[in-house]
Amino acid sequence: MLSFPAGTSIIKRVVMDKPPVASTRFGIDSVLASAHARHRDHDDGALADYIPELAAVEPDRFGIAIATVGGKLFEIGDTTQAFTIQSISKAFVYCLALELVGRDEVLARVGVEPSGDAFNAIVFDPHTNRPFNPMVNAGAITVAGMVHDVAGASAFDLILERLSLAAGRDLAMDEAVYRSEAATGHRNRGIGHLLRNVGALHGAVDDVVDLYFRQCSILVTAADIARMGATLAHIGQNPVTGRHVFDLAAVRNTLAVMFTCGMYDHSGNWAYDVGVPAKSGVGGGILGVVNRQLGIGTFSPRLDAKGNSVRGIAAFTEIADELGLHVFDCTNVGSSFVTPLLDP
Repeated sequence: MLSFPAGTSIIKRVVMDKPPVASTRFGIDSVLASAHARHRDHDDGALADYIPELAAVEPDRFGIAIATVGGKLFEIGDTTQAFTIQSISKAFVYCLALELVGRDEVLARVGVEPSGDAFNAIVFDPHTNRPFNPMVNAGAITVAGMVHDVAGASAFDLILERLSLAAGRDLAMDEAVYRSEAATGHRNRGIGHLLRNVGALHGAVDDVVDLYFRQCSILVTAADIARMGATLAHIGQNPVTGRHVFDLAAVRNTLAVMFTCGMYDHSGNWAYDVGVPAKSGVGGGILGVVNRQLGIGTFSPRLDAKGNSVRGIAAFTEIADELGLHVFDCTNVGSSFVTPLLDP
């Protein structure tokens, strides 16, 4: 038990009792290596077999990447293995919609409250008759509809361009996964028709849902996801290319919804344990954003019952703890000891 001089503040006591792990015991490379080694043999979870193409991926792939707002990339494992972005795309398309049609119009058609339901639940907010938030399928289809309202037949090209700018390279769509989703996505079509019925969706249902399938089928890597997260962390500017990708206000609002709703019905536990804005996808990826500091991307396709990567959650939890990244970390280790590592 440590003793402290009289008058020492509680914050100072915590800092003295918990050394700055990122600066003294580990660097980022070591933290990633430890997290990867600790969790790479875990085989809990299952592939997303309700989409045939996703059921065919290699289940044991595992990669972790961290991109800084200073342009550095730290990575370990299968960080160059391509996978489909799936629901991680929801965050970026929401950011785009806020920019295209404005905050008020977006809020009029989709809310920002956590639903507590599964990502594909067919349920709307009983008070507004609108989707609860843009991170569940109903809300994301509504958001895709807003982009389609503005861009029409060019909507997917616009989405692909923005996501490519965020990643810092040209991305592409996986045609086989798109066709697999289109052939089996009857539940999402049903959601689309219900959205049209309540007035949340204005465009042709088939066109909007097709756009949603396409955005979910964009190919990325864990390194791409980390860089895209760093673009959000860098207030919408890609830290490597210097290109301004997203509007500042749209980024702020997107990060807020990611923090409260981004991990489906695991979002409360995520905020409690990890404490960074995040978005998961059933392709096995998880995106995390530490504002003004880092983007984090993980890839491991075995999912838990809520559709989140099992290894990804475990790795994020360990990394956030070791680097002090939780937004409410009272030692503020992330700001004090990770920030010096962010410069080029």
